[in-house]
Amino acid sequence: MDSPRTLIRGARLIDGTGAPWFRGDLLVEGGRIAAVGPRLDAANAGVLDAEGRYLAPGFIDAHAHDDLVYLRQPGRPEKVAQGVTTVVVGNCSFGLYPQVPASAPALREHFGNLLGTVADGESFADFAAYRAALDGRGIAINLVSLVGHAALRLAVMGWENRPATDAERDAMATLLADQLRQGAHGLSLGLVYPPSAWADRAELVRLAEVVAEHGALLAAHVRSYEGGLIASVDEFLDLLKAGGSAGLLSHLQAAGRPYWGSLPRAVERLETARGEGVDVSFDMYPYPAGSSTILQLLPPSALTGGVDALLGRMADTDGLAALRLAVEAGEAPGDPGWESKIRLIGWENVRVGGVAREDLRGWEGLSLAEIAEARKAPTFDTLMWLVAADRGRTNVVMFQLSEDDLTVALTHPLHMLGSDGLPRETGKPHPRAFGSFPRYLARAIRGEAGLRLEEAVRHMTAVPAQRFGLGDRGLLRPGMAADLTLFTADVADRATFQDPTRTPHGITDVLVAGAFVLRDGAPTGARPGRTLTRQHPIDA
Repeated sequence: MDSPRTLIRGARLIDGTGAPWFRGDLLVEGGRIAAVGPRLDAANAGVLDAEGRYLAPGFIDAHAHDDLVYLRQPGRPEKVAQGVTTVVVGNCSFGLYPQVPASAPALREHFGNLLGTVADGESFADFAAYRAALDGRGIAINLVSLVGHAALRLAVMGWENRPATDAERDAMATLLADQLRQGAHGLSLGLVYPPSAWADRAELVRLAEVVAEHGALLAAHVRSYEGGLIASVDEFLDLLKAGGSAGLLSHLQAAGRPYWGSLPRAVERLETARGEGVDVSFDMYPYPAGSSTILQLLPPSALTGGVDALLGRMADTDGLAALRLAVEAGEAPGDPGWESKIRLIGWENVRVGGVAREDLRGWEGLSLAEIAEARKAPTFDTLMWLVAADRGRTNVVMFQLSEDDLTVALTHPLHMLGSDGLPRETGKPHPRAFGSFPRYLARAIRGEAGLRLEEAVRHMTAVPAQRFGLGDRGLLRPGMAADLTLFTADVADRATFQDPTRTPHGITDVLVAGAFVLRDGAPTGARPGRTLTRQHPIDA
C-alpha cells in the first residue's frame, strides 16, 4: 500500500481542531496530505477503504522516557500499536546528552536509575550526536527531544549538592545554548530528582532565560505533587515569569490521599497565570498510578555524591538510621518540603515494575510489602536491600492518585496527553507505556466526564503540536505531514497492571510521512520517522 499516492476513502475525519467529525476522503502524496474532502479522485492511487473508521492526525506522546529504547528498538512497536507517530523524550531532567568525557559515567548512572543499565556508547556528547545515532539506525516514528537539566549539572558540577557559582551557571547556560542551536526543542527540569533537585532559583532563572532567548520550551517535573503542590506550581510560574519562556508542567497530579481534591486549585493557578500573560500548559497520563525510580522513595539529599555515596551511607549506622527516619517517619532535615511516599501511600501501594539484575526478576510485579513478607524481613530493610542489590536501578509503580483529580486534568483545555512511559525490555512496567492513547480514546467514546472524542483527539494532536512548535503536524490539512492514525469505534486498551505489555485493540493503520508503519493491525517494519529539530533555531 506504500504507493506514491494513497487514498483513504470513507473515513470519519477528526481534524484535530476539536470540531465534529465529518465523513470524507484523504489523499496522501509525497509524504504529505494532498487533499481532504468528499469523493476525492483516486486516479493512480492505492485505495484504503476506511469502512467508517475514524481517521485522525497521528498522536503525539507529549511526555515519555523512550530516549534509550529508541536506540535499542527503533521500530517502537508499543507506540505504533497505539497510533503514536511522534514521541517527546528528555523529560524530568533525564536524557542521554550532553556529556563531557568526565561526566559520561555519571550521566549513564543517572539515566540508569530510572530506566536500567545504560551501556557505553548509549550516551552522547550533544544533541547532534544523539540525533545522528537515531537517524543512522532509522526509526519508525518521529522523535522530539528536550535537554535534560541533570546532564548540564553533571557535566559542570557532578553530583555536588550545592548552589552553582556564577561561572558554573554560565557554563551550564553555554552548554544548553549549544543543544538548542542544534535543534533540541527545550529544557526539562526534574526538581525532585538529584542533581536537578539541588538547583536554586538563580540557576533555574539563568537557564530559563537561555530557553527564552532561543524561542524554546521549558518543561518541569515540579518539586512536589504532594502537600507542596501549590507552592511548587507557583515556583514554576515564577520561573516562567522571570525567565520569559513558555512552559509545560509535567504530569500535573495530586499524589497521596491526604491531598486528593487539590488539583482544581493547581489548575486555577495556571489559568490565572495565563490571564497575566504566562504561556503555560500541562501534560498528564490517564491512570491513577504513577511510576518512577525506587530512589524517589528516599530524600534527594541521600543521592549527594551519587549512588556509590548513597550505598556508603546505607552501610554506615548513622547514615542508615537517618534514612530510616526519613522513610518511616518523614523526617528529613536536609530536604525541606520533601515528604515520604511510604508514609503517604504505604508499602503495599509501591510495586516493583522492573529491575536491572536478572537474579532479582522474580520480585517484579510484587509490592514492597509482599517482598518483605516473602523474605521474612522488615519492609524498610527490604527497601534498603533492594536499593543496594540493584544499585538503585529498580523501577516502581505507585498507586497514589484520585480518579476525580485525574478527570479534572484529562478534560482541561490546557491538557495534552503524555504516557510518561518508562520502557524496559523486561519486567512488569506501568501499563501506560502500552495503553495510554487507546485508553484515552475509549474514555472519550464512552463520554466519561463529558469528554468528547474530537476534543480528546485535539489533546493528542493539535495541542502538543502547537506546544512543541511542530507546525506541519497535528491537523488534517493539505500540506501537513501525512502522519495519520486510523481506529475503530470499539478501540480499547488491553494492558493491565498484572499484564502490562498487551497490545491494544482497534488501532488498525498508522502512517508516518505517508508510509505505513502499521497495516491491518500489524507492524510493517518501515522506518520513515526522523528526529525532528526545532524550526528556525537561533544561531547567535
